[in-house]
Amino acid sequence: MAEAVNIKRLAQELNISIATVSKALNDSYEISLKTKNRVWDLAKQLNYTPNPAASNLRSHKTKTIAVVIPCVANNFFSLAIKGIEEIARQYGYHVLIYQTHENIEAEVTFTNSLLSGRVDGILTSVSSSEYNSEYYANLVKKIPLVFFDRVYENLDAVRVTTDDYDIAYEATKHLIECGCTKIAHLYGLDNLPAGKARFAGYVDALKAHELDVNEQFVVKYHDDETKNLENIKALLAQQKPDALFSSIEEFIIPAYTACRALGLRIPFDVKMLSFSNLSTAPLLAPSLTTITQPAFEIGREAAKCLFKILNNKQLDDEQNIVLKSMLIKRESTGC
Repeated sequence: MAEAVNIKRLAQELNISIATVSKALNDSYEISLKTKNRVWDLAKQLNYTPNPAASNLRSHKTKTIAVVIPCVANNFFSLAIKGIEEIARQYGYHVLIYQTHENIEAEVTFTNSLLSGRVDGILTSVSSSEYNSEYYANLVKKIPLVFFDRVYENLDAVRVTTDDYDIAYEATKHLIECGCTKIAHLYGLDNLPAGKARFAGYVDALKAHELDVNEQFVVKYHDDETKNLENIKALLAQQKPDALFSSIEEFIIPAYTACRALGLRIPFDVKMLSFSNLSTAPLLAPSLTTITQPAFEIGREAAKCLFKILNNKQLDDEQNIVLKSMLIKRESTGC
């Protein structure tokens, strides 16, 4: 029976120290790429298989990270998770997914349970139900943590977000260029910087084009789907806006349903666009103009930052990464 290949054997073959081989296999920043490639090539040639249990015991690492998000079913988060998992696999890490369902108590319970050493770090997109910055201010001192998409801006922590203000301004400008003058805003995430930035972009675009900002044209998101439908129907019937700008995709179905119930034709009677990563947006009737966030890339970048922290690498200018979203024009805006 052939003797199992271990780190000591690799070190002897390459005439380098066991410590250097170990660091190279773990992609340590202390080891040059040339040396890493030598180690990796020989490890592959000799069919070296690491002992995860022994490695984890020596390093006191679980080789596991947690992702705490509001909901896996949301298209944005499902894509972000794919990006996170891609990077985690490169580092030989497992990913645990925790869903808060927008419940702040569940969010606190999950993250507190992770402090016991179950994971090496956390990636999180916070709940919109309440503002919980103080809790996270303490949490970031206890465990490596990176925020993505839904973040708290007043914390000394790494954040990966998108250009919410700029793209909301651009989207509102698009509606104005399509001839709209009475643009309503379906307002989600109003407790969080992302929602506030989107609303600010909408407001500033109206002001820049000398259009009125009317609070009666703003509908805030409600946890009850029936309530959202009723509120949008009331908005359309009473205020008669010529466009709906939704800041979250949860408004899309009730908005389409409300228009159909009132006999309003999209985009002829009312135009519509929304922040959304829905793969079915082009299939809606009419197809939906969307602000599409680079969800997969956000997940990748957030994971890269977390692994740099875990490997004691310098983050340089990566404390606050902002990626660009894209306005994809389709039939629902009609121009």
